[in-house]
Amino acid sequence: MIAEDPAVGAADGTPAASSSPRSPVAFHDASDPALLPEPAPLEMPTQDFSARPERIWPRRRGPGIPRTAIFLGAALMTAAFAYELYGVLSFVQMTPIQLLFLVLSTLTFAWISVGTLSTALGFLPLFAGEKADTIAIPSADGPLRARSALLFPVYHEDPARIAGTISAIVEELSSLGKTGNFDIFVLSDTRGADTGIAEEAAYAELAQRLDGEARVYYRRRIENTGRKAGNIKDWVERFGAAYETFVILDGDSIMSGVALVRLARAMEADPSAGLIQTVPKLIGGKTLLQRLMQFAANTYGPSTAAGLAFWSQDQGNYWGHNAIIRTAAFAGAAGLPNLPGPPPFGGHILSHDFVEAMLLQRAGWGVHMAPSIEGSFESMPPALTDLIVRDRRWSQGNLQHLALLFRPGVPGMGRLHLFMGALSYIVSAIWAASLAVGLVLALQGQQLLPSYFTDSKTLFPIWPVIDPGAAMRLFLATLAVVLLPKALGLALEMKRAHRARELFGMPRAVAGVATETVFSMLFAPIMMMTQTSSVLQTFLGRDAGWKAQRRDGAHMRLAEAIRFHWPHMLVGVVVTIVCWETSPGLLVWMAPVVLGLVLSGPLNWLTSQDAGPAMSAILSTSVDRQPASIELRALRHAEIWRDRLAAPQREPGTASTQQGRELVAA
Repeated sequence: MIAEDPAVGAADGTPAASSSPRSPVAFHDASDPALLPEPAPLEMPTQDFSARPERIWPRRRGPGIPRTAIFLGAALMTAAFAYELYGVLSFVQMTPIQLLFLVLSTLTFAWISVGTLSTALGFLPLFAGEKADTIAIPSADGPLRARSALLFPVYHEDPARIAGTISAIVEELSSLGKTGNFDIFVLSDTRGADTGIAEEAAYAELAQRLDGEARVYYRRRIENTGRKAGNIKDWVERFGAAYETFVILDGDSIMSGVALVRLARAMEADPSAGLIQTVPKLIGGKTLLQRLMQFAANTYGPSTAAGLAFWSQDQGNYWGHNAIIRTAAFAGAAGLPNLPGPPPFGGHILSHDFVEAMLLQRAGWGVHMAPSIEGSFESMPPALTDLIVRDRRWSQGNLQHLALLFRPGVPGMGRLHLFMGALSYIVSAIWAASLAVGLVLALQGQQLLPSYFTDSKTLFPIWPVIDPGAAMRLFLATLAVVLLPKALGLALEMKRAHRARELFGMPRAVAGVATETVFSMLFAPIMMMTQTSSVLQTFLGRDAGWKAQRRDGAHMRLAEAIRFHWPHMLVGVVVTIVCWETSPGLLVWMAPVVLGLVLSGPLNWLTSQDAGPAMSAILSTSVDRQPASIELRALRHAEIWRDRLAAPQREPGTASTQQGRELVAA
């Protein structure tokens, strides 16, 4: 597996784990083998996407009716939109460029209508007080037979943050009497000898201090083959046989002890379940961008998640973290091959989670969503720059799925999830193209004389007439479809505030939705341009690579933001000038687009700053005003570990188990 001489060390300069003759584990790892349990190997064969494997469970047919309701309804809405737009564009006969505008605009509307209708159908049961889970989730008060592993795949993450999260989880599991059912693995792909040694020392101390409370293991790979998916596969093949299920948590993930126990009990209760995905709430935001994203996700997200669960049923999707997975199902069905050809379309699969969900589905395992589970959290990048860098990698990963769509072994529902993931980025390019074509149409109408006589003989001229009623109906209908998910989220939040008897709850919700809507309108053209650029770069063969993510805020300088966004600002200025020279009325229509582009640099700088008391109050959600105990514990323990790891280094093993217990109880 490794190219370098094991006596010398890894290619990145990492020293060998020991100068003694190397064991198979030592060949595998740059970290101390003593930090790992005894091997429990489980075979994870590479899957053939074109083959039709033997199904473990019978074929599932549940999603047919709700899926038809979503997509048939969206098709009817789109047909009505196309009919009205045709009436606006066509005088007597449509020109090729008008036809192109019609097609592009209709495709964009179709995508929006699917999301809006899905959200609307998800809203109905939530407003009625029903749960949207696709599987029964037992309470945490009951026996738990199986052993589960909590996996923390890390890549240049802050050890204090991860150690604080683990300490908080152990504390909650201990209060439930369930620590014996969960082992914790920190699976590192961090590069560099110095960084790796410091990281290993931190987690070795964590394991020693929690000894007697929970089993914490640490492993750092010499080669990060396959990136995150390869990291998980390495664990499955070496230790997976000892655990019936495992839970993956990202560097910014937190899950409460109650949530973990409920998920484990749900897997025990349904042997056909292969994966249960929670819907994490966003927490911990300090910058204005994080506050905006938290408000949007926690206010509009419940209806969106419920709608997705409604039409996916037990053939849902997987987002790569905050989910529990049946180990045997994953090992037997989800081994990922390398795709043929070079990156970006070939090589290792970047967005592995969608593909793994598809592979579980085709083997007959249930892939469920449990939106009602409380205690599942994550955070957002602190600045728009970080969000765009991450989105570039996601764009390539989702477009990579296009190569799998027509393989005969891909099930219909899995194919739909893969296609929608890719389309979520392609639609930005379609929207950008429709705006460009619309601008050309406006220029054409301003600069060119209309032809009042057709090529055929006629006694009377054919006057170009635009139906103002059709144009207004089209505008209002489009606005309603775009804003409906926000209105439904506002309705749910106002209902929650009324039941909780929160003082100023309803006015705060209205102010929050209004504020978030303004910023989302400004962000939309920026993300349109960046995603269009990502799509073009991917199709041109440029690989996004794999970069460590910045989790915590760092105030961005205005000059830095302007340097990053100068192409967006330049496009915005050029379009503004063209619109003004064409028609001031056209500039009014294009204002939401050009304003976001022209202000993209200052907007990035502004939203990377701390939100401040006023905006924090307006954009606060219930989890901000009443933080979950697991969040508070994780923050407290992270500060303890940050101070501890910053202290002068001590020889390993000097802290006693009693000191570790005092840390957990702090």
